[in-house]
Amino acid sequence: MAEAASVPSNNRPYTDLPPINVALFEAKARKGLTFDAIAKAIGKDEIWLAAAFYGQAKFTPEELAQLAQLLDIPSASLQSELGAHWWPNRGLGPMPPTDPVIYRLYESVLVYGHAIKAVIHEKFGDGIMSMIDCKVNVTKKPDPKGDRVVLTFDGKFLPYAKW
Repeated sequence: MAEAASVPSNNRPYTDLPPINVALFEAKARKGLTFDAIAKAIGKDEIWLAAAFYGQAKFTPEELAQLAQLLDIPSASLQSELGAHWWPNRGLGPMPPTDPVIYRLYESVLVYGHAIKAVIHEKFGDGIMSMIDCKVNVTKKPDPKGDRVVLTFDGKFLPYAKW
């Protein structure tokens, strides 16, 4: 029998999540699964799957059924709480962020944002990188001085409309 697992639901960001999302994290821990393993099982990307666990992306009914089976959560619970009637309220946590990892990402945009913006404009013109049509990857790159985190944002360029 699987050992009971829990997440610190009295700490952020879990305190900001509905109980069904906390149940997803608990089931993931109980099963000893990674986001990547769950994502592969339901045919999604690990970053997208993790975002959906945090309520930042929407599962389809089919994905909820697959998730219920994989994590041993009643399908009716997932469908009733995260089904067709539910929509993400994107943007989780305080601003500026207080978590060190998230703060460093925020800091990277503060420090390099204007430079990145200038290079985007030079290469593509007047527009933005879509976060709606974007793929994010996190990889680990071994380095003698300490492993490196490689983040890739692969977003569609959207030119500003002229009218």
